[in-house]
Amino acid sequence: MKMKLVRIILPAVLLCLSACSGAQVKQYGVKVVKEYPHSRDSYTQGLFFHGGTLYETTGQYGESTIRTVDLESGKPIIIKHLSEKYFGEGSCIFEGDLYVLTWTNRVAFRYNPDGLEYKKTVGYGREGWGLTTNGKSLIASDGSSNLFFLNSNLTLEKKLQVTLNGRPLRNLNELEWIGGKIWANVYLTDTIVIIDPHSGKVTATINCKGLLPEKEKRSDTDVLNGIAVDDKGRIYLTGKNWPKMYQIELIKP
Repeated sequence: MKMKLVRIILPAVLLCLSACSGAQVKQYGVKVVKEYPHSRDSYTQGLFFHGGTLYETTGQYGESTIRTVDLESGKPIIIKHLSEKYFGEGSCIFEGDLYVLTWTNRVAFRYNPDGLEYKKTVGYGREGWGLTTNGKSLIASDGSSNLFFLNSNLTLEKKLQVTLNGRPLRNLNELEWIGGKIWANVYLTDTIVIIDPHSGKVTATINCKGLLPEKEKRSDTDVLNGIAVDDKGRIYLTGKNWPKMYQIELIKP
């Protein structure tokens, strides 16, 4: 579940997010525009829209899935289960194929995005965390401060280190390409960062603390993770085993 890997570095991450945001880094909060149901059994790893369809990948050994989701009800339209030996991670559609990373298995899967039919397994030489695309390359995270730009065969084209006021920012997780920038969840925090894809610099932080009210949480509710933008530019956030998905707008605190 990644927890053991990040316990040691988490205090440094939190310190950097709280203390490193200088004047040159914009700071935002979020305003909820609309709420949607989200399946509590979805340990959300990847979330994105494509052609008006909402796609979601979920994690946990024995529970990982790739699914299309009805936004209004939160229920799966098509759901495919990964083998119990795989922990599903980030996903996106690139050059006509749906790519799904796995956490520690060092493979990725390619599917037909229309019916979610399996097409191919591809070797992948690092941990899989988040995945998105700028339309020219796949962009992946592995929990470090690096983002990896890949071609359709998952061959490395470029590695980009992400920094917040000059300091490497680790625990980059689920990714989304929005308005020419990379948005990334910072794992185990309530913060999303907006990253310049050329320099790797964080240009803004988004404080999502309190997005899911305490009354909506239960013992299996986990962290913020899941960023999607639809074809009208509307932005949606959710989390692992959250009962809600939120359409949000950025606000200045």
